[in-house]
Amino acid sequence: MRTLFVNGLALLIFGATSTAACSRADGRDQNSAAKPLAADSITTKADLGRIQGSPSAKVWVVEISDFQCPYCKEWHDQTYPMVRDEFVKTGKIRLAYVNFPLSQHDHAMQASQAAMCTAMQGKFWDMQDSLFATQTQWEMLPNPAQFFESLATKVGVNIPQWRSCLGSKSIKDLIDADLDRAKRAGVQSTPSFIVGGKLIEGARPPDAMRLAINQALGVKP
Repeated sequence: MRTLFVNGLALLIFGATSTAACSRADGRDQNSAAKPLAADSITTKADLGRIQGSPSAKVWVVEISDFQCPYCKEWHDQTYPMVRDEFVKTGKIRLAYVNFPLSQHDHAMQASQAAMCTAMQGKFWDMQDSLFATQTQWEMLPNPAQFFESLATKVGVNIPQWRSCLGSKSIKDLIDADLDRAKRAGVQSTPSFIVGGKLIEGARPPDAMRLAINQALGVKP
């Protein structure tokens, strides 16, 4: 049994099953200016911003993902809408995102930073949608910084504040903490999921993910 922390919540993980996924090769490493933001403020707001669903939901689903991983995009495009509409919006689960940028994906860390800095302004899930929708565009760029800023602008964040967040060490530390805790919990590839305490690896299709969530909810097939 292993433990992963998200927003101060200890999530117990048992076993693991797997399918198509991006394999780990370790992950690691932007800037800008405006008024510096307090580290604790950045961390708290960004951490809360990557969680959606009713606080009274009894089951947590944790998505452990890499914005540049093609299998993560596949899951997001094919399965995430079902999870959001059938389980999050109906108050049955809480969904949290944990960053796991792989080192073989050149822009994955930068994408995570861009996303978590929108999370600080309550726009994480909009930015997540935008990053996966445009993955095949920005992954080919030498430096996607301007592209990410254009996405952040479109989702409606305060850009000077967003830039200040990008330039803070605390947001990188938050992502590194995600990586470290996920690795210690046994995560080795993306996407991976913790569904009601059980670790599941791979881009599960809608029916398989629905079954796993319903099992965690105690709903019989």
